[in-house]
Amino acid sequence: MKLAIYGKGGIGKSTISCNLSIALARRGQKVLQIGCDPKHDSTFTLTSFLIPTIIDTLQAKDYHYEDVWPEDVIYQGYNGVSCVEAGGPPAGAGCGGYVVGETVKLLKELNAFYEYDIVLFDVLGDVVCGGFAAPLNYADYCLIVTDNGFDALFAANRIVASIREKARSHNLRLAGLIGNRTTQRDLIDKYVEYCPMPVLEILPLIEDIRISRVKGQTIFELAESNFELNDVCDFYLNIADQLLSSPEGVVPTELLDRELFSLLSDFYLTMENEKDQDDFLMI
Repeated sequence: MKLAIYGKGGIGKSTISCNLSIALARRGQKVLQIGCDPKHDSTFTLTSFLIPTIIDTLQAKDYHYEDVWPEDVIYQGYNGVSCVEAGGPPAGAGCGGYVVGETVKLLKELNAFYEYDIVLFDVLGDVVCGGFAAPLNYADYCLIVTDNGFDALFAANRIVASIREKARSHNLRLAGLIGNRTTQRDLIDKYVEYCPMPVLEILPLIEDIRISRVKGQTIFELAESNFELNDVCDFYLNIADQLLSSPEGVVPTELLDRELFSLLSDFYLTMENEKDQDDFLMI
């Protein structure tokens, strides 16, 4: 199974990707996580350091692909999860999306792409240009990380458009949304009412998850010394279990930008007006 995780920049995709990779490994799956961000920090909490990127390795080999071996680009992380970082060109130069495509090409040539039960792409921000939409060409399922805010849902809607387009050429499905760092879900629920799709999980803002990122560890690793964190691990195990059940998934149709803006804005203003009325009645 190949998974592609997308969402607004800074929404917490890498943290979710790493913990989801561990959850899938805990369920007996052989997992490869591919970081698709030029910052090359997707797998940091799995390995506790910034591993060399595909670009680093190719530069060291003078771009002789035939001299690259799996052990040159695949690093072992916590709980046996294998890790690859695509890397990218210097800021402002070249196309990072092209590097993602070359990464997949190289892994296929090394026969490494097919040796795993799960291949998980952690993709840069909400960019859905041809290059950074490339993981959707290989994915069976896409997962979108969002929060309960307008900006994240606007980005999610643009990603939905990319999924619909890519699904024309192969059997790609949206597995669902993952709400992250939010206890509220009213805007999420309003969006999926008009753009139907599953909501796999809603993760509240949990300080221990932030701390785990700072420490360069997954929440599963921290839970080894703090058993109270096992309840947090259950969020990710729940997502893993849903994915391993081979969900039908959906090919949703995105809302037009103006439709989404109107929907969420009007809903928010309605909720605010109702709140103001309730506050007035309590005076």
